Amino acid sequence: MRDHLEDKAFLILIVVVSVAFAWILTSFYGAILWGVVIALMFAPLHRQLLRKMPQRSNLAALVMILLIVMIVILPLTLIAASLTQQAATVVGRMQSGELNFGKLLQQMLDALPGWATGLLDRFGVASLGDMQEKLTAGLVKGGQTIAAQALDIGQSTFAFMVSLVIMLYLLFFLFRDGDALALRVKDAIPLRAGLRDELLEKFTVVIRATVKGSLLVALAQGALGGLIFWILGINAALLWAVLMAFLSLLPAVGAGLVWMPVALYLLATGSYIQGAILIAYGFFVIGLVDNIMRPMLVGKDTKLPDYVVLISTLGGIEVFGLNGFVIGLVIAAMFIAAWDIFSTQRKQDSVAG
Repeated sequence: MRDHLEDKAFLILIVVVSVAFAWILTSFYGAILWGVVIALMFAPLHRQLLRKMPQRSNLAALVMILLIVMIVILPLTLIAASLTQQAATVVGRMQSGELNFGKLLQQMLDALPGWATGLLDRFGVASLGDMQEKLTAGLVKGGQTIAAQALDIGQSTFAFMVSLVIMLYLLFFLFRDGDALALRVKDAIPLRAGLRDELLEKFTVVIRATVKGSLLVALAQGALGGLIFWILGINAALLWAVLMAFLSLLPAVGAGLVWMPVALYLLATGSYIQGAILIAYGFFVIGLVDNIMRPMLVGKDTKLPDYVVLISTLGGIEVFGLNGFVIGLVIAAMFIAAWDIFSTQRKQDSVAG
């Protein structure tokens, strides 16, 4: 009886100190999250490096940090600096009235043929003025939010640098001591060895493949979209490219939420060649990237269903902000992996019984 009481007290102590420890880390949860995600994504490369320099784990971890800084951190920093500049320009044009979404929308409505106007009326849109007012308000609010978020990156330089240093510091130890840490975590999980190993292995594979695939597809679609915007002479091409990359995390809709309205605006304002080029490029280049790259990067066995990715990404962003697209995918992957293993175990038990 006494031992049972002591076990319960110790379990309560573990839960309390674990919650307290998680609470004090909440200020830097983004840095910790991205440190773990990057460590998982670059783990195969780190293992190859360790084979070439065995018994030199410190040097291997340091080389990995330098590689990540060169191929990830520096390019993203340069893009963020340019994005901040373009966002400031867009905000200035919106405040001065030079960039007027209401005027742009009115031009599109005026350019509509009679049959299109009649079709709008048939669907219950009796007043184009009301539609213009609602859409304009939505566009202005969305544009201001996006631009403000981009400006916040430049205005929060100190906090960003602190988080970056913490992330790189954590990455060094994750690379150097990752296997030992993984073993300690594995031993602490209160599941039988076979089920625990299978769950962790499947979870790691799904996370690495899904996050890597989603990020690379988003980067590719954003880069391709920004390139065609720049070629066509559309203002703030980098800002639109970042927005397309972000929206590309959402399957089915993705970058089309950006390039399609721009293409329709070009057609409505008489830029028929530019509009046609953008539509063709959007469908046959940007749109096909997801269909070609995602199966190659993610694979058939580890690919989360598109509807799960969409719901988990939107839900994660709603709850956790920008970091939510990773957290949402992590939770979804864990959900799929756990239920898949559970159903497999039940089938095996029923056959054995």
